[in-house]
Amino acid sequence: MRVQKEEVFESRGATITAAAPPPAHRKSNPKPPNPASPPSTSPPSKSTETTVNPFHFWFYFTLLVSLITLSCVLISSSLSHQDPKAWFLSLPPLLRRHYSNGRTLKVQTALNHPQVEVFSIQQGSIDADSRVLIVHGAGCSSYSFQDVVRELGSRKNVRAVAIDLPGSGFSDKSVVVMEESLGGSDPFSKMWDVYQEIREKGLFWGFDQLVEQGYVENEVKVVKRERVKPIELGSEEMGRVLGQVVDSMDLAPVDLVLHDSALGLSANWISENRRLIRSVVVLDGARSGMALPLWSVGVPVVREIVLGFRSVFEMVLGKCCMKSVVAAEAEAHRILLKGRDWASAVVGMGKKLNCSFDLSEWSSLASVRGLPFQVIWSGGWSDEWTSEGRQMADALLQAKFVTHSGGRWMQEHNSEEVAESIYEFVSSLPKPSREVVEETIPNHSQDKYTAKSDHQHDQGHGYSHSHHGHGHGLGHHEHAGYMDSYGMGHGYGM
Repeated sequence: MRVQKEEVFESRGATITAAAPPPAHRKSNPKPPNPASPPSTSPPSKSTETTVNPFHFWFYFTLLVSLITLSCVLISSSLSHQDPKAWFLSLPPLLRRHYSNGRTLKVQTALNHPQVEVFSIQQGSIDADSRVLIVHGAGCSSYSFQDVVRELGSRKNVRAVAIDLPGSGFSDKSVVVMEESLGGSDPFSKMWDVYQEIREKGLFWGFDQLVEQGYVENEVKVVKRERVKPIELGSEEMGRVLGQVVDSMDLAPVDLVLHDSALGLSANWISENRRLIRSVVVLDGARSGMALPLWSVGVPVVREIVLGFRSVFEMVLGKCCMKSVVAAEAEAHRILLKGRDWASAVVGMGKKLNCSFDLSEWSSLASVRGLPFQVIWSGGWSDEWTSEGRQMADALLQAKFVTHSGGRWMQEHNSEEVAESIYEFVSSLPKPSREVVEETIPNHSQDKYTAKSDHQHDQGHGYSHSHHGHGHGLGHHEHAGYMDSYGMGHGYGM
């Protein structure tokens, strides 16, 4: 038995010995570092550097944008509140000369609004058969048409008038309106009302009323505030302006020249007052838009950049309005847009354009059908623009289509060409029968118009000599009085 146990033990031991892992090798002692080798001076890897916080970039970016925006707003505010007299005296000679050749008349854009001044220029005999009224588009002014007016007025039997629509050029840009609102509409107003009541009636007045009557009467207060509101011309306001201008200047039956966006704004008035209109000339008229981009004067930061830098403004005009930009003309337009809150009025006019205006449907109305039309269009602006002009001429039944060499805004170099096209058209029409047409206008306006007409004597030669002659188109009391709107103490009051 003992022998067997030993064999088993040996066999088990052999088994265990066979299964045991090999013995571990003895580790060699590491070599000591070489004292002669210098320590490593290589820079730490990028992974060990501190990562940059991305919020730092956005913080500084937001701060920079905020500072730029605040600066633009402050500059815009300072320009809009510039003293009118100082602004006028800072105008270049071209604009001051243009203003001195005109006069202002008063119109009312809405029933409950006060009258506003409208600037106008005129040339030609007051007894002429052809009485042309030029109405500019949004962003433009009568300054662009002064040469057209002069050319037309020099022709036989033509009287030419161009106006600055309210909100444009030298006309008023804003109006003071009285607005009524319920007091206490916000927490600060309510606290102020309570404070005023305590001062007036005492601290315990409400408690006494509650004891005596069982309730406290809550009075609703109507607060009246004066607010300066930019003039925003829509089709209704345009109709009122045209009606009063035609009546006060005795232009009926009038030959209308509608530039750019003026066609869409005047369409309703034309269809409702056919008896006042002899013919209509569409001059590069947009059906529902305007040549000057609305964003260029509507977006705050962009507006300051466009109107603040001559080169940027000239670039916008060259791309959207003018075929060849002349620095003096561009600067005059920039100054007019930049001063006296004109940009806000232009934006308001642009927002009120009728984008759904259907020219074909309008021209087929019974009151419009048979009205003589002429379309004068820029022939070298672009192929798409020329095609649009031909489509407009086709939509206006039997309209005459002619082209000119300029852009979408009038310039001095093509004024004679456009004036010749207008003259050929109006002189080919039958001689109008002069009828006295009365427009419904406010009584106080009628009194001023009547008083003005009594003083308009000897107007056979238009307005070209308003500074040195009393018998050339302006009454004696009017000559050289061209700075009333700017605090200079004179004017053309209507």
